[in-house]
Amino acid sequence: MSKVLVISDSHGLTKELEIVRERHLNEVDSMIHCGDSELMSDDKAMNGYLGVMGNCDFRGYPLETTTEIAGWKFFVTHGHRYSVKTSLMNLSYKAAEVGANIVCFGHSHLLGAEVIGGTLFLNPGSICLPRGRNEKTYVILELLVDKIKMSVYDISGRELRDLADEFILPKN
Repeated sequence: MSKVLVISDSHGLTKELEIVRERHLNEVDSMIHCGDSELMSDDKAMNGYLGVMGNCDFRGYPLETTTEIAGWKFFVTHGHRYSVKTSLMNLSYKAAEVGANIVCFGHSHLLGAEVIGGTLFLNPGSICLPRGRNEKTYVILELLVDKIKMSVYDISGRELRDLADEFILPKN
């Protein structure tokens, strides 16, 4: 079992990124930032986060990345280059191309998770400017052998239990 924290669209916030990191440091194995941190990659607030470049970032981050965690293949992108505000179709093509089980993205500031074609698409929302709901959110994924459990938290660390979900996915 492994746990992964996924956060996005912090738009210049530093203290909040540090608080979230410290809150979950001993609980999670990996931390992903899906872009628009508006911080340099060497900013201490980004320590420990695997980050990608968003449309409001400048340099120091890859445009996208793939990583394997506990046997699950992750594709991480901000999403602006895949028109995620319109459709997940372009992103689903890329996920298939790289063989991703889990796609983490941001850009729309809308919290959401859905399985398309056996791949989990996850947007953790925004810890700065959420859309679609009032809570400033991030997500922790628990990676199990045959399924993924999702827990959603607000910026204060309160678990939003009504938003928890489980996904059964085939592993590559």
